[in-house]
Amino acid sequence: MHAAVITAPDAPPVYRDHPDPAAGHPGEQVVEVLAAGLHHLTRGRATGGHYSSGGVYPLVPGMDGVVRDQEGNLRYVVMDDTPLGTFAERTLIDPRRSVILPDGIDPVRIAAAMNPAMSSWVALRRRIAFQAGQRVLVLGATGNAGRMAVQIAKLFGAAQVIAAGRDTTRLKELTALGADETITFDEAEQAADVDVVIDYVWGEPAAGAMIPMLTARADRGRPLTWIQIGSVAGPAAPVPSMALRAARLRIVGSGIGSVPARDFIAELPELAAAVAAGAIDVRARAVPLAEVARAWTAETGDRVVLVP
Repeated sequence: MHAAVITAPDAPPVYRDHPDPAAGHPGEQVVEVLAAGLHHLTRGRATGGHYSSGGVYPLVPGMDGVVRDQEGNLRYVVMDDTPLGTFAERTLIDPRRSVILPDGIDPVRIAAAMNPAMSSWVALRRRIAFQAGQRVLVLGATGNAGRMAVQIAKLFGAAQVIAAGRDTTRLKELTALGADETITFDEAEQAADVDVVIDYVWGEPAAGAMIPMLTARADRGRPLTWIQIGSVAGPAAPVPSMALRAARLRIVGSGIGSVPARDFIAELPELAAAVAAGAIDVRARAVPLAEVARAWTAETGDRVVLVP
């Protein structure tokens, strides 16, 4: 079979022949890969830049995707830390880490949406006790995961969703997806009275937004939960000590480790149903697996999905 293979952390993936997978443990299945999303997490794990990276090479990247099992079922699958991922014509899965999809579903749409949507979906369902009627700020709302976080917060009953980012043109597009207000990072005080922050940015921008928000809150005793999910602006944020003392601020992280794998798996069916029903807008672009090297570093507003 053919697969994308990475031989070292700084090496790009190469499309080449690769040995066929063979089941070696009870319950494992060899499946046909139909579509696999090229996500930030996939790149981070493959290059060793993500804290969950296994650091074993050579490897076939791809941490999720849509596959066809031996009975002909379509499944969305989440891979464990394995050197054989979904960027291949066939791979090896544990069916317990998957959900069967309805017939007629678009594999590319599901592969594009599930990983970025899962970040905010799981954060609001499993990391905090989010309640309908609460107000939400999404930091980094113009990225794929941020766009979906705006929609998911509304889907869960948020009374107000404020989208924050740098690109004002892309911010304007978010009003059609449910954003009640759009702001830049320099206007963070306008979101002072939200109940929840979904943060894909971290670094200096997140730290810089905290103090204006906290000092402008009408009631500093009202809880503010800051969910740290992504770190596109940097892995460390210089959070001032006063931010933790001057208001009722709680900072929590949401991701692999802080959320058990069983909780991610438990949320898959409902999330897949929401995506399939069109409740979440998805921007996807199918790219042949043979073009993985070019797609690996391409900048695009759409989610790249590799199809064998």
